[in-house]
Amino acid sequence: MDGELASLAERLRALPPSCGPVRLIAVDGHAGSGKSTFAGRLAAALGDAPVVHTDDLATHEELFAWSERFRAQVLEPLSRGETARYGIYDWVRGEFTEERELAPAPVVLVEGVGAGRRALRPHLACLLWMELASEHSWERGQLRDGPGLSAFWSGWIPAERAHFASDPSRPYADFLVHQGQMGYEVLVGPSSAP
Repeated sequence: MDGELASLAERLRALPPSCGPVRLIAVDGHAGSGKSTFAGRLAAALGDAPVVHTDDLATHEELFAWSERFRAQVLEPLSRGETARYGIYDWVRGEFTEERELAPAPVVLVEGVGAGRRALRPHLACLLWMELASEHSWERGQLRDGPGLSAFWSGWIPAERAHFASDPSRPYADFLVHQGQMGYEVLVGPSSAP
């Protein structure tokens, strides 16, 4: 396991709970910055911590307007120490097609563009930002998704710009995560800097 991930996992487990009995950890960054991959690896380092993907809560019509759904379906139950149940959006069918259960684990990761938003920050134990410039992230995302999703990206990029212009996450990050050739480097973020 990546030594930085093991060290970060240890630090996260030591944080006080932030949402009922749960330490809610956000992994934010631009689309294509490696959030999902990093969150999966961090979850494994945390002993298979559950991961909530904001892509499951967003819709075609509400790319960033999922805060209320997250509050009602995830935050409120977890804050009471209860199992959360949230809808999973099917991006092909354009509707919520299933429901997922999320028990209040010691650490729960929330990953996705905007996971460190203003509405969630009071409930977070820690905010991690994937430190990759938007242009490089979007290029990676478009290569990953292929030409079939070029129309989606044409709408996504201005929507993401608008979201971060009105509700930036990076200035509030506790840690910045750089992906390197040999693993991850975790640096103190803007909110923790002296």
